[in-house]
Amino acid sequence: MKKLNEIFEIKHGNKFDLNKMKKVTNKNNSVSFVSRTAKNNGVSSSVAYVGDILPFEAGNITVALGGSVLSSFVQAENFYTGQNVAVLLNENLSLKEKLFYCIAIKRNAYRYQACGREANRTLADLLVPSIEDIPDWVNELEVENPQKFFLPINENQDINLEYAHWKPFKYKELFDIGRGRGPRKKDLTGDGSVPFISASEQNNGLTGWTTNEPMHSAGVISVVRNGNSVASAFYQEIDFCSTEDVHIFEPKFKINQYIALFLCTLIKKEKYRFNYGRKWSISRMRESEIRLPITNNGEPDYAFMENYIKSLSFSSGLQKENENC
Repeated sequence: MKKLNEIFEIKHGNKFDLNKMKKVTNKNNSVSFVSRTAKNNGVSSSVAYVGDILPFEAGNITVALGGSVLSSFVQAENFYTGQNVAVLLNENLSLKEKLFYCIAIKRNAYRYQACGREANRTLADLLVPSIEDIPDWVNELEVENPQKFFLPINENQDINLEYAHWKPFKYKELFDIGRGRGPRKKDLTGDGSVPFISASEQNNGLTGWTTNEPMHSAGVISVVRNGNSVASAFYQEIDFCSTEDVHIFEPKFKINQYIALFLCTLIKKEKYRFNYGRKWSISRMRESEIRLPITNNGEPDYAFMENYIKSLSFSSGLQKENENC
């Protein structure tokens, strides 16, 4: 085992405040902003360049020192950071080796989570496997051209949300909304091949598997109705079962994974309305509104939603084999 600072040069991040920065949607004139989040590879937003301050280079590792402590990611694009984010540099490591160290670092998060500690003072002394101790399978594992998953599907298309016209729609205009159905979570045995979706904001809502027959068809959006994960929304591509804490949004329009991801992101923004134990009941869901980009006829512009998602970095990772774009 080696101390982390024996393997990496550890630098303090920029310590920028996202609220004081200019957020931009044009990828050609922006830089990623990495914060202490555990989601989206640590990237919270895209921001304008700050004067003559050069961003950190793509390929470096970011580590959250607070918040989602020790969440670690290899950054695919140049970036700035917020408060309490460290940057690890070692240009001699392969991408696979860097990903290995991201996992090794994250495995130490339990040391900090119980008592709310931050890792500012102790990160350098964190013990991780030495380079010589990296298992052979790390470099032998083959992922065909992993860099392709960092790319947008539509590389030459830059879509600006600010130029779209938006209009509110009630959810009941867009979806048939019903209750989740399936076995009780306590009755799961760990066996089976049917996904079990419950009130979780992680892992696409998947918390187990069941031998029961599926109760819901693929091609719908699951939305958590209460608890800390309220408004967590996920597109389900496989027939599944769920708890009653999840409501099922069956679209009245033709949906795919790109349109669904656009909609799920907006649905999740409703979380703040249902904090403090207020449930998002079916009746409230049906009458709630979602603002969407529209066509010249005032209808939801699903083509715009799809093309916007396809213009984002990492959208190639959503692409299915033999899919025509």
